[in-house]
Amino acid sequence: MTAPFVIIIPARWQSTRLPGKPLCDIQGETMIQRVVVQANLSAASRVIVATDHQDIKAALAHSQCEVVMTPADLPSGTDRLAAAAASLNLSDETIVVNLQGDEPLMPPECLDQVAQGIAQAQTEMATLGCGFDRDEQILDPNCVKVVKSLTNRALYFSRAAIPFNRDDDPTEQDDFLRHIGLYAYRVDFLHRFVRWPPTRLEQLEKLEQLRALAYGAEIYIEQAIRAVPPGVDTPEDLEQVRQIFNKR
Repeated sequence: MTAPFVIIIPARWQSTRLPGKPLCDIQGETMIQRVVVQANLSAASRVIVATDHQDIKAALAHSQCEVVMTPADLPSGTDRLAAAAASLNLSDETIVVNLQGDEPLMPPECLDQVAQGIAQAQTEMATLGCGFDRDEQILDPNCVKVVKSLTNRALYFSRAAIPFNRDDDPTEQDDFLRHIGLYAYRVDFLHRFVRWPPTRLEQLEKLEQLRALAYGAEIYIEQAIRAVPPGVDTPEDLEQVRQIFNKR
C-alpha cells in the first residue's frame, strides 16, 4: 500500500544569482508553475507552495496548489517548510516531500519514490542519488557527492570527490554517487531539525543535510528510478531548461 504524503515547495523571491527566480518565464509559464505541474503528476495528496512574496502567490492563483505565506527572513528552505507545516497544522506523522522551487524537470516518479523510501525505511529522512553524467562532475564542487552504507544509509555528503581514490585504482560506475537535493521527512522530525543549531561541518561544506547526520539522524538513500536533470541556479541553467521545454 502506498503511504500518503504531501509536497511542500519552498519558493523564495530573493536569489543571489537569479533574483525573482520563481517567476522566470519558461515557454509561457513561470518556473514555479512548472514545478507545481510536476508535483501534481505525483501521488501526493496535497501540493503546497510556501513563499515569502505576494507576486509568487498571485502567479499561482489559478494553479492546482495551495499557497502558504511565510516570513521573508527564514534562513533556509527547510525552515520555510517547517513554518508551512505549522501554519497548516499538519500532524506529526505526515510525510512531507521537499521539492525545490527551481526543479521544473523533476520526474514525478522520484517524488513518489522518496516518499515511499522514508515510509519503508522508518528513518528520519530520505533522499535520492544517481550516477554522474560526466567524470569532471566528480571534481565539481557544485555537484554534491554522497557515500552510503550497505544498508543504504548516508554516511557523508561533500562537495569534494568522495570516496577519495588514494592509489588511483580503476574505478567502477557505482563508486561515485551524485546527491539529488530531494528530501522526505515526517513533520515531527522537521520541527526538531530546524530547532537544532547549524553545525561546523554544515557551515564548512554549506550542506544543510550534514546537520542531520551530526545530530545522529539516519538518512535513507536510494538510486533514483528516473534520471533527474539539474535544477536552475544560474541564468545559464535557465536557458538550458528553456531549450528542453522548447523541444517538447
